[in-house]
Amino acid sequence: MAGPVDFLLDLVQETLTTFQQGVLDAFPRLVMGLVFLTLSYVGIKIVLKVAHSALDALYPEEQDLIVSLGVTVIGVFLWFAAGLALLKILGMGDVAASLGTATGFIALGVSYALSGMIADTVAGVYLLRDPDFNPGYRVTTDGITGEVRSIGLRKSRLELDDGDVVVLANGAVEKKWTRDAGDSGDAAGTN
Repeated sequence: MAGPVDFLLDLVQETLTTFQQGVLDAFPRLVMGLVFLTLSYVGIKIVLKVAHSALDALYPEEQDLIVSLGVTVIGVFLWFAAGLALLKILGMGDVAASLGTATGFIALGVSYALSGMIADTVAGVYLLRDPDFNPGYRVTTDGITGEVRSIGLRKSRLELDDGDVVVLANGAVEKKWTRDAGDSGDAAGTN
């Protein structure tokens, strides 16, 4: 009859054997995961450089904010996809599927909560691309007339005649604005 010490020794030996077998079984997956992670890093860096160059060629230098936003969004999506693929390679496909689904629901909730900010950002991209709405131009929007001082992704700043600066959400500006007729000799432009 085996005593408690023998039972404990057998349990420790069985645990160590099982652990050793688990490490040996997982080793090829870990190596594949490291190779995948290395290749992903290089591939993502190349894709981000190409995307940055393409967006740089598409947008003028004063619109670097749009280029940075685009490259960041592309990078986040690529790294997230690489992370999910890495989990799948490591044998955690169920975790990857659950994480992907949960992230989708979280993204949906965040996009709903930030819908105003997203609308302002999209409007900011349109305002940055509009040739009739540039810094130095005189415009009227939302009952306010002033000179455009700066255009950001979420907000635009207008300097009033008395020197005060008004900060307006791009969503409100982009809905309806008018460029003053006397500005740069062009006729007024209504958006």
